Amino acid sequence: MTGVRESAKYIFENADDVSIDLDACQRAAASIYASMLEKSYSTETWSSHVLNPDSKEPATVDWIFVVDLLNFSFWSDVDDKDTGRSDTQRFTVSWLGQQWTGYWSLCAAINRALAEGIPITTPAFWIDKEKCSDDVIRHIFRSETAEQVPMLKERIACLREAGEALTTRFGGSFVGCIAEANESAVELVKLIVDNFPCFRDESEYKGRTVKIYKRAQILVSDIWACFNQQSYGKFTDIDEITMFADYRVPQILHSLGCLKYSDSLTSHVQSLQPIPHNDPREVELRGCSIWSVELIKEEIMKQHPGTKINAILIDFYLWDTAKEIQNEMGEKQEAIQCHRTRSVFY
Repeated sequence: MTGVRESAKYIFENADDVSIDLDACQRAAASIYASMLEKSYSTETWSSHVLNPDSKEPATVDWIFVVDLLNFSFWSDVDDKDTGRSDTQRFTVSWLGQQWTGYWSLCAAINRALAEGIPITTPAFWIDKEKCSDDVIRHIFRSETAEQVPMLKERIACLREAGEALTTRFGGSFVGCIAEANESAVELVKLIVDNFPCFRDESEYKGRTVKIYKRAQILVSDIWACFNQQSYGKFTDIDEITMFADYRVPQILHSLGCLKYSDSLTSHVQSLQPIPHNDPREVELRGCSIWSVELIKEEIMKQHPGTKINAILIDFYLWDTAKEIQNEMGEKQEAIQCHRTRSVFY
């Protein structure tokens, strides 16, 4: 066990500012299951996005690793009150004739760098401070707008740290880490958090260390999905992985009525005030999101025994749906805002 599910249950049982509506989770389970069936949601959905690789080779593993290594804090500080949107000013990467923001700006930046001949998916490159200088990394993440990529210093530190671990411990590729896990998703999560400190997503909450492991779990899940449960993506215990607690999925769980916020938390989130990392409210938002998806998954399994849906696919679906709503309505028009926490963990 990774300890994430147990941590989420503890947070839910002790939370002050976030609660879960069990009836709403049951209703959400029915609608989510129906929609996922209608859209034929599966691991094959992952490779359908234009920015995700469709090849199935070791280089693909390294692409996924660097993306999930740097997959944190892409919400924008830009607040365009006149238009209700920040898309025209926020950090943006131009690639394939399109403008990409949020998480997809990261994927676009990585693909653009590779097309320019910069080996940004090669761990040995990250620790070569001459060839991979801070200026080179800054160039990789250059923006089409005035707003630059958030937390560039922290992203550089993550690259250096992970590059050192991969080259000295795992043969220069995350493939070596996967091999050591022996087809166990749980063991792979443990290897990740033990050997790469920037993935060690833990917090102290009411006298207990709670484990969230958002990026470690999504790294395992992206490999599982990309390789369609085969080869590097073959795991015998993949259903032990929970959802990935970020800032987007709690938002849609709230919109579905599954999560309830206290009045003070609602006011804080709606006024776009930041919540510090490790603040009890942040821990509750993330932990209750995990437990809410666990309840939704259990209800789906109860109503549809034998279904292949797990917490990973539910998370993929919720995140994609939340992004669709954002694109249609604009960030400032959404029913509830995302909570704003700057962190390397999500």
